[in-house]
Amino acid sequence: MGTIKQGILGGFSGKVGTVVGSTWKSVNYMRALAVSISNPRTEKQQDQRARFAEAINFTKAMTPFLRIGYKEYSKDQSAFNAAVSYIMKHAITGGSESVSIDYKKALVSRGSLAAALNASVTTGSDKLSFVWEDNSGMGDAATTDTAMLLAYNKSKEVAVYDTVSATRAAEAAELKLPANWNGDALAIYLGFCNEDGTNVANSVCLKDDQAGNSSGNGGSQGGGSGTGEIDDNPLG
Repeated sequence: MGTIKQGILGGFSGKVGTVVGSTWKSVNYMRALAVSISNPRTEKQQDQRARFAEAINFTKAMTPFLRIGYKEYSKDQSAFNAAVSYIMKHAITGGSESVSIDYKKALVSRGSLAAALNASVTTGSDKLSFVWEDNSGMGDAATTDTAMLLAYNKSKEVAVYDTVSATRAAEAAELKLPANWNGDALAIYLGFCNEDGTNVANSVCLKDDQAGNSSGNGGSQGGGSGTGEIDDNPLG
C-alpha cells in the first residue's frame, strides 16, 4: 500500500494500483509497475529470437552495402532494419535448434530496377570475376547503372563488397578477395544501382557454397536472370 506524505498533491511511497512511488535525492517520482511475464522463454519466443539473431549476424557484416541496397525501403525505418525484416521473413529457415539462412533467397539489395541478366561468377585465388549480359533498355535498365558486388564468407561471417563497380554496359567486373579466404565457403551476390542512386535492383545470388565444400579456385556458377521476390510490405 502507498503512503501519501504531503497531502493529495504531494509525493507518495509504495504501490498504488499499477504505479509505484518513491523518492530519490529529495525528488519524488513515479514509475509503472513491471509487467509479470509467466513464461518469457516459450518455444515460439526462442524460435523468434534465434531467427532474429541469425538475420542480424548476416546483415551486420554488410551494413554500409545495405544502406544503398535497401534505400527504397528506408522511409519508415532504417535500411538495415528493412533488410533484417525481409531476410527474417523470406530467407530464415528452421527453429531455434536448427535455424539457418537460405542464402539464395536472401536479398542484399532490393528494388524495382531491372536485375542482372544471364550473370555468373568465377572464383580465383584472390578475386571474383563477374560477367553478365547488358540488358539496357529492358524496363528501366540503363547502360550507366552501376554493378553492386558482394561476397559473404560463411566461415568467417564477414563480407567484402564494392558498390561503385563497373557499369551495366561493361558486362564484367572484379571483386578482390582477402588472402585468407582461399577455399572458404562463400555466398556471392550481384545487384545494380542507377546512376543517381535513387533505385536499385534485386540482388541475385550467383554462388552458394556449402560449408566445407566450396568449389575452390576456378569455380564458376551462374543463374542470375531472376528479379527476386518483391513484397509490398517489407516489415512482413
